[in-house]
Amino acid sequence: MRTSEFDYALPRGSIAQRPVAPRDAARLLDVRDLTDRSFRDLPALLMSGDLVVVNNTRVRAARLHGRKEETGGAVEALILTRLDDGRWEALVRPARRLHAGTRLRFGELRGRILEDPVRGKALLELEGDDVEALIAAHGEVPFPPYITAGPSDPEDYQTVFADKVGSAAAPTAGLHFSAPVLAELADRGVDVATVDLQVGLDTFRPIDAEYVEHHEMHTERFSIPVETAAAVSEARSRGGRVVAIGTTVVRALEAASVGNGVRSGEDSTDLFIRPGYDFTVVDALVTNFHIPRSSLIVL
Repeated sequence: MRTSEFDYALPRGSIAQRPVAPRDAARLLDVRDLTDRSFRDLPALLMSGDLVVVNNTRVRAARLHGRKEETGGAVEALILTRLDDGRWEALVRPARRLHAGTRLRFGELRGRILEDPVRGKALLELEGDDVEALIAAHGEVPFPPYITAGPSDPEDYQTVFADKVGSAAAPTAGLHFSAPVLAELADRGVDVATVDLQVGLDTFRPIDAEYVEHHEMHTERFSIPVETAAAVSEARSRGGRVVAIGTTVVRALEAASVGNGVRSGEDSTDLFIRPGYDFTVVDALVTNFHIPRSSLIVL
């Protein structure tokens, strides 16, 4: 399929720059009959026995402003992910003035560039008693490139069930959930389970290839708890639907598909879901609108 089939004109003025309050007052389009609803109507659209699966990842305050220790020159680092060996991937600026061995300081957090940056991406060694705590103390929450002014309260860019720090962007479909919506789901006999998929910045990367099939899909890490795997199996056995909240949840569940359910544990996936894909786990999807020529709109 040509990538141009997933392109459209997106006026800048049509992109909301501030979250609606309360969260569940966001508009919801029911595509089954093209009915305009409110997100707080979601529980009424589901049935007892259905299973809602959300991504409980938390956006890391990953944008750091600091100095080069040797010269005092200003630097910026956007922390992307922690590797298994303890090193960190980050986007750094100004990349052309940074090289292997450059020492950086962000308040109490100190670091060293391990390899020369490639297209702005570098490997860092970060030093401190609790690196995650230091990043949280000195960093700022990054916002998508189409958001020019972030919310006044950074918590507005976290879901109400955000728990595990690790994402560079929020699983935005989950932002509309509120405590009342979760309570009504429980009252209606709809269970809620979690996965943790660490959303990377590549989620915003447009597809440059002429054909969708030629796009090189990025990899993201995810974790599925034993309880969630059991909940999926139970929902299937009772005839309930598995309702994914966001494309990240779809990706995690489908990547972990096995038999009539999903396997628990940690893994990574480069699964690229596009037209013609045969879903084996997910029955329904709640998602936001997506930018043109993105892997998200293809899904």
